[in-house]
Amino acid sequence: MAQGLHLAASVGLGFPMGYVLAVMSLRLADAARPPSPARALAFILGGAGCAAWAACLGGGANALLGALLGWQLLLLASLDAEHLWLPRVLTLPLIGSGLAVATVFGPARLADCALGAAAGFLALRLLGLAYRRLRGREGLGGGDAYLLAGGGAWVGWIALPSALVWAALAGLAYAGLRAVIGRPLAHHQPIPFGVFLSFGIWLAWLYGPIGRGG
Repeated sequence: MAQGLHLAASVGLGFPMGYVLAVMSLRLADAARPPSPARALAFILGGAGCAAWAACLGGGANALLGALLGWQLLLLASLDAEHLWLPRVLTLPLIGSGLAVATVFGPARLADCALGAAAGFLALRLLGLAYRRLRGREGLGGGDAYLLAGGGAWVGWIALPSALVWAALAGLAYAGLRAVIGRPLAHHQPIPFGVFLSFGIWLAWLYGPIGRGG
């Protein structure tokens, strides 16, 4: 009964939050217009879906925290998919909210998440610098490092590799699907890796490190 109430409350909150995210996705991109019905519906379903998924795996505060993370990642993923843009006005609050949540669970959890944030940022920043030095061009957007730092702040350093594994698998699936339908990725075509990172962070938060359970 309690889980059903948590699920209903989470989904109920997810509907208006989804519409807010639809509006924010346009305002952040300097599009001062209301979202189209199709766009609003997509975000509303996405917002409710994130909340429902989180509520099904944990009630009470965990459901609300999961929904909060899911909504942030949904907005970031949509901006990266449409504009190849992960604005710091969203990634920095993602880091801050993750660390704030970690404080509730005690000093050990906070240290784990702070290390995860630092490791996530440094891993992708160093990878991007190495790619640019070797290939002479950018391979990762600057926002990806901040996004993974936010992911680390939420899931901790132990689960961070799992987030990257999920992201890589999602990216490979995307590339494979495009090849199957006859629209393979061009050699220099930019990829919205933030979409896949968001997916990986979300799964790492919900299910924990791969092979260790949630």
